[in-house]
Amino acid sequence: MVNPPSEQAVMVDRARKWRNVALLSLAELLAMTLWFSASAVVPQLTKVWNLSGSEQSWVTMSVQLGFVTGALVSAALNLADRIPGRLFFGLSAFAGAALNAAIPLLHVGIYPAITLRFLTGVTFAGVYPPGMKLIATWCKKDRGLGIGILVGALTAGSAGPHLANGLSIFGEGGMPDWTIVLYASSIQAVLAGILVLTAFQSGPYLAAAHKFAWRYAGRSLSERASRLANFGYFGHMWEIYAMWTWTPLLLINAYGIAGWSLKSARLAGFGVIAIGALGSIAAGKLADSLGRTTTTIWSMAISGGCALIVGQFFHTPALLTIVCLIWGTAVVADSAQFSAAISELSDPRYVGTALTVQTSIGFLLTLFSIRLVPKMVGWLGWENVFMILAIGPALGILSMARLRRLPEAAQMASG
Repeated sequence: MVNPPSEQAVMVDRARKWRNVALLSLAELLAMTLWFSASAVVPQLTKVWNLSGSEQSWVTMSVQLGFVTGALVSAALNLADRIPGRLFFGLSAFAGAALNAAIPLLHVGIYPAITLRFLTGVTFAGVYPPGMKLIATWCKKDRGLGIGILVGALTAGSAGPHLANGLSIFGEGGMPDWTIVLYASSIQAVLAGILVLTAFQSGPYLAAAHKFAWRYAGRSLSERASRLANFGYFGHMWEIYAMWTWTPLLLINAYGIAGWSLKSARLAGFGVIAIGALGSIAAGKLADSLGRTTTTIWSMAISGGCALIVGQFFHTPALLTIVCLIWGTAVVADSAQFSAAISELSDPRYVGTALTVQTSIGFLLTLFSIRLVPKMVGWLGWENVFMILAIGPALGILSMARLRRLPEAAQMASG
């Protein structure tokens, strides 16, 4: 008969678990500042390089496209399940930092900068999906909370450059030299890599690395339950990055027309993205007890509703900011739960590959929605343009409602 672990041993394990979850989440926060580092300074870059509307979009879209490319290659070669996660994360963070810093360091123009941003995006294939897999090695019954904390950190990291761009200590009127923002994010990414390589340890639920197998790259789309979870995620992704990219500009325009300060608009833009960290953690806790489908359906219902009405408050900045903060809380709340669902529905030997497939296709969709918003502004105006983003949550709700009726749904959130 095996004796149960002592209470002291259990407490030690819990302390070790949450220490590692906290370490990895901090590293994710620091590394993800690279993602929006250039997007946050688009106004400065527009003045320096005289950017067109299309070139402004490509500053963000190049990162998305780079991530999709890197993730597809990673998924096809099962890299997230063949390379030790800590090594993959650390080296990718270092590479992303170097590529991002090369933009100001080499004094490049817009098109070389877009290329470097694309390559920076490629490196995120070694940061984001492996990060979720590493969290899953520590969390089982509370996996939604664990991945929710990680995605919350990712969200805060993505918002970080907007905060740096809005702080008056960096420059008059909250408009710092754009090179400072890029260098700062690269330094943070280097710190992220050092943290993971030197301090983080994988948990007891780590599956052994497996040999390369092409069939696992598409398996999560061929099985009905995981396919519906992926479709829910794709609807979520149609909305979130377009919202994160263009809501700060919506606030700048609304505040400007009302005569409110640019600094206030930039800080509001930071708040709208950063508040999603709280939503992600709260939804993770709820999903582990109420279920993945229930939590994601409610999150998408709230965020989709905000997309439909947000523009109606364009001429009342105070109310606009409140609606945007609600939207920012809900729009990312469900993100971690789609990833947790895939990790629970997939073959544990190839969870990293399944997560990489999910994120690569999801981020591919963001290219279309990010590009669509500025094209439609001239026709629909800021008052109505965000309504097109509600299409994603509506379709995502349908997918998760269908998944809820399947017997495989009992595998999620420990039944």
